[in-house]
Parts: sequence; C-alpha cells; structure tokens
Amino acid sequence: MAERKIILEVQNLTKYFDTPRGKLHAVDGVNFTIEEGKTLGIVGESGCGKSTTGRTILKLLEPTAGKIIFNGTDITNYSRSRMRPMRTEMQMIFQDPFSSLDPRQSIMQLISEPIKEHKLLKSRTDIEKRTLELMDIVGLARRFVNTFPHELDGGRRQRIGIARALAVNPKLIVCDEPVSALDVSIQAQILNLLKQLQREMGLTYVFITHDLSVVKYFSDDIAVMYLGQMVEKAPSAEIFAHPTHPYTQALLSAIPIPVVGKDRPPRKLIRGEITSPVNLPDQCRFLKRCDACQECCQTGKNPQLVEISPQHFVACHLAK
Repeated sequence: MAERKIILEVQNLTKYFDTPRGKLHAVDGVNFTIEEGKTLGIVGESGCGKSTTGRTILKLLEPTAGKIIFNGTDITNYSRSRMRPMRTEMQMIFQDPFSSLDPRQSIMQLISEPIKEHKLLKSRTDIEKRTLELMDIVGLARRFVNTFPHELDGGRRQRIGIARALAVNPKLIVCDEPVSALDVSIQAQILNLLKQLQREMGLTYVFITHDLSVVKYFSDDIAVMYLGQMVEKAPSAEIFAHPTHPYTQALLSAIPIPVVGKDRPPRKLIRGEITSPVNLPDQCRFLKRCDACQECCQTGKNPQLVEISPQHFVACHLAK
C-alpha cells in the first residue's frame, strides 16, 4: 500500500502573547504531521491552546517561533498578501455559526462571497449555479437561498459555514469545535456530513474539540494538549486503549458511561486549578494537579514528547 502524502507538518510551533504580567504561553513547542485525507483531533480543556494552534496553522495569528509546512511549502513567514492565494487551500469552520456569519447577508451572498473574493468564477450565472450546488452538497434546501442566518437553526447555520469553507475547494480544513454549540442530534448530522465530505473530496481535517466521545468517532489520530503543550499523541484506537499520561487518563475517565452502582469504574479526578500560563517555569505543567507525581517529576525539567510505542508519543517523566 502506497504511503499517503504529508499535507501539513508543524515543527516546534510556538505562540506567546505579551501581557502586563509577562509572556502568556498559549502554544509552546507543538510538533505534528497530518497525512492527506486524514483527521487529527486536538483535545484538552478550555484554555489549553487548541484554538490558538488552529488559528496559527492558518496564519490567522502570527507564530512566535517554529515552522508551518503546508503541502511541502514553508509558509511560516508568508505575508498577508502572499497568504491570500493559499486561502483557497486552507480553510476554517468556526465554533459559533451565528457570530461567524454576517447577519446582513442572505445565504446566497454568504456562500458565494469566497467565490467572488478569490475570483474563482466570473459570471453571475456561474456563481449562483455553484452556490446552489454547494447548498445541495451540505444538505441545505434551495428554498433557503434568500433567507438570512437569524431565520435558521444552529445546524443549518453551521451547514452555511461548511459550504463557505468548501466554496474555494480547499485541501485542509481546521474545524474549531464545529459542533459544540449544537444540540446532540444536530451534532451527529454535522459530524456525519463532515465524514461524508472527507470520503468524497479527500479532505484533511484538524478537528479541535473538548469532547472525547466526538473525537474518538471522528479522528484517525488524537493529540492531547495541556497548557499550550502536546502531552500525548497516538492513533485514536491506541490512545483510548492505552492512555499513558495522567491527564489523558483523567480526561478519558470523565466520559459518561451507562453503568451504575458498584460495577461503575472509579473516576480519576483532576484536582485544583489549571496553572497560570504566564511565565511558566521549566517543569512539568501538570505537576500541581497530578496524583501520580513522584520526586523525579518535582526535580526534573519539563518533559518532552518521547515515543513509547510505534506512533504513540507521551510527555511524562513516568512514561515507559
């Protein structure tokens, strides 16, 4: 079987923000690759750097350090004008479909806007035809073509966001918690749609979420982030079968299971508050909340990702 082409490679990606108290470590030394047609799920609690990672990959935020290599080209230092043609290959689906859509524009205007901006089609007839095709692809009835976003439910609004992303025929889509603002039944519809589009169009996804149940269903590989760093990365089945980092174990134990009484396995709780991401010391970032902490964790430096088994990487002093 031929090896898949690597479409995105991220090397030591770092994003700091200057604050009155010092440097805020939003993303700190993140490394990963994604093969064409695959999905990398990025999970972690709020504030761990998931969304900042996604936005930095797309150059919506400028990286502080590191490299972003897309389709074999280093785009790290691309200017805004140089990135503009790249936008047809890299797109984003946002978390809140309502706030990401212009309420003054109709569905026709919203979906056709990227086509016009990038001058992909010229005639009005061709643009309208393509817009209707995109509505069909994402399952939006054509009767909504002159409707405005506030007249639709969350699921239909998110379908507009997906259609806008597909309008420029991208290769990579960063999905920033695309279903977290939706009802459970609508979540399933959107996830199934994204899966179907990936099969039919060969799309590559970076799927950002805090919902491990969703990421298990949706992703080929999973990266777990904590305080700006990747603490564990492995194929989806491997990380659910053999979670190694204490933080990953705690996240997995929080997934609701239909078992009650004495047969219910004990929960692994994460105690305390997340450490401030400003001016972080060179030590394990999960140290103050880790029940497995030992002397080597307290005296050692901040652990880096090491491969403990094929394609399974963990950043923990206790990992073997």
